[in-house]
Amino acid sequence: MAKQNIYDNDAFFAEFKNNRGKELNFNDVIEAPIITAMLPELTGRKVLDIGCGMGQHAVQYAKLGAASVLGTDISEKMLAYAAEHNTAENITYRKLAFEELEEIADRFDVITSSLAFDYAQDFEGLMKKINALLADDGVLVFSMSHPMATAWDGVYDRFTRTETGERLYANIRNYGVEGVRHVRWVVDDYEVYHRRISTLINEITAGGFNIEECRESELPTEIIREHSDLFGGVIHRPDFIFFRCSKKRR
Repeated sequence: MAKQNIYDNDAFFAEFKNNRGKELNFNDVIEAPIITAMLPELTGRKVLDIGCGMGQHAVQYAKLGAASVLGTDISEKMLAYAAEHNTAENITYRKLAFEELEEIADRFDVITSSLAFDYAQDFEGLMKKINALLADDGVLVFSMSHPMATAWDGVYDRFTRTETGERLYANIRNYGVEGVRHVRWVVDDYEVYHRRISTLINEITAGGFNIEECRESELPTEIIREHSDLFGGVIHRPDFIFFRCSKKRR
């Protein structure tokens, strides 16, 4: 199984860091509030954050009272940034790919992941690895790109627009064709995996989980209207999908 590591590409990392540094960005305005609202109580809990990136969520969990937070990521650049900017005494960062999660010997009360599972070639296998790391009464909360957003091949614009640039509707292409998608996003060969919503649901449950809650990205109308140049597409299709899951009882 190939291990993807686009974030150690110099150009990609620089652009990603620049986007995350902006006051208005999709991660902070849309993704973070929803995944935070879906979290269980973290006080005294052991937390694993998979694909922790630059550590924003890890330090957030530490501030919310987690007993310990382990953040894993494949990117050395991301982990170096996290170790410099998002640290606490109870946070540990470790370089691990999805395929290496079984090297973790501990079990966790809460496992999270923010927009990282798009890069998983074997999603069902990943769910099984996570299930083995989760305590019996633990909770898994994660976000990933919505299948409506990954149903795009980069050939056409994501939206059909008016002559003045207003988005009329989202362009969905080959939704039913699952697998890897190569598109241009900062670099020429950005790679993600597209799966239908039904596939996500079935592979989550096959991985040993019950789905307690599912949400899709959304924003208040006033924010969309005020910042239509950035968030105008949200009313046409969701960018992210969120799941809260518990382990199936044996």
